[in-house]
Amino acid sequence: MDESKEQIDQPPPTNITVQGDAAIDYNWLQKQTRNALVFLHQENSDISIRVVDDVEMAALHVKHSGIEGTTDVLTFDHGAADHAVHADIAICIDVAKRESEKRGHALQNELLLYIVHGILHCCGFDDHDEKAHTLMHKEEDRVLSSLGIGAVWSSET
Repeated sequence: MDESKEQIDQPPPTNITVQGDAAIDYNWLQKQTRNALVFLHQENSDISIRVVDDVEMAALHVKHSGIEGTTDVLTFDHGAADHAVHADIAICIDVAKRESEKRGHALQNELLLYIVHGILHCCGFDDHDEKAHTLMHKEEDRVLSSLGIGAVWSSET
């Protein structure tokens, strides 16, 4: 087979960037995000993830949602294609620190939960009513369990 033909038939690679100023393992988050996308059959995705603090998240929250105060994750969905999510996701390190301490699990796992939550929004999941909220969080736990991390959201109970 012609090598150039083989390259043309390959799907575009997943492009994931994770950046910020926090002292965390960005490579681990990037790897686990890629694994989650493969599990969700969204392997042609382009996602930029920014780890921010409470101050930056509160500013983003007001600017894009009109809501005062910080939050855990904001997702900016730029559309989807076949097996692809295109999005910018902001996750809050300060919220994650508080939640991971309160719930007794690793900070990295809490941050990954936020990333998966953002990805699922891009895949059509919602959490605005009780039934949708339950379905979305069950899916988060299913994805995280598939990665060997286990249920993070349900560990709150």
